[in-house]
Amino acid sequence: MTKTSAATSLFSMRPVDLRRDVPLIHGWVTQERARFWGMAEKSEDEVREVYAFLDSLDSHHAYLVRHLGVPVAIFQTYEPQHDPVGELYDVQEGDLGVHVLVAEGSRVPGFTGGLLAFALGEVLADPAVRRIVGEPDVLNDKSRARALSLGAEEGPEIDLGWKRAQLLFLPRQTALALSGGSSTE
Repeated sequence: MTKTSAATSLFSMRPVDLRRDVPLIHGWVTQERARFWGMAEKSEDEVREVYAFLDSLDSHHAYLVRHLGVPVAIFQTYEPQHDPVGELYDVQEGDLGVHVLVAEGSRVPGFTGGLLAFALGEVLADPAVRRIVGEPDVLNDKSRARALSLGAEEGPEIDLGWKRAQLLFLPRQTALALSGGSSTE
C-alpha cells in the first residue's frame, strides 16, 4: 500500500475524457517540446482518434493529471505484452509501461518529481505491478536522464519504426521508495 505525502496529495488523475480533454491535449502534444510524442503534425481530430483507440483497449489507459484542480500532465499506462514494445524485449510478469507528458508552464523546482511520485504511487497500488517500463526516444536526453536519476536501469535500444527507443526499467522497490510507498514484501 502506498502512503500519500503532502506534496503528492495535491495531485489527482482521472481517465481522459475525449470530449472535454482532447482540445487541451492537442495543444500539449503539438508543441515543439513534445516532439518525441510523435503527434506534432496531427490535427485535433487525429489526436482524438489516437485517444479513442487507446480508450478502446483494455491494456492501455490514458489519464489527465491535475495539480490543485488544474490540468498539468498526461499519464499513460500500457501492458507491454499487448503493445509493439513487448515484441522487442523479454516481457516479465508484472511489467507496466508508462508515458508522461508534463504541460508547459508546470515546471517549477520539484514539481515533476512530485508528479512522478504521485503517478508511481497510483500504479504501484496494484501489487501485480513489479516493474515500470519506459521507452523514451534515444534522442530525448532529458527524459532518459530523469529516469536514470530516479534509479531506472537501462535495457537495450529498440527500433519501433517511428522511433529508436531506449528501454528503461524501474524495479518495484525503487519505484516504491520514490513514491513514498512501502512494501511488506
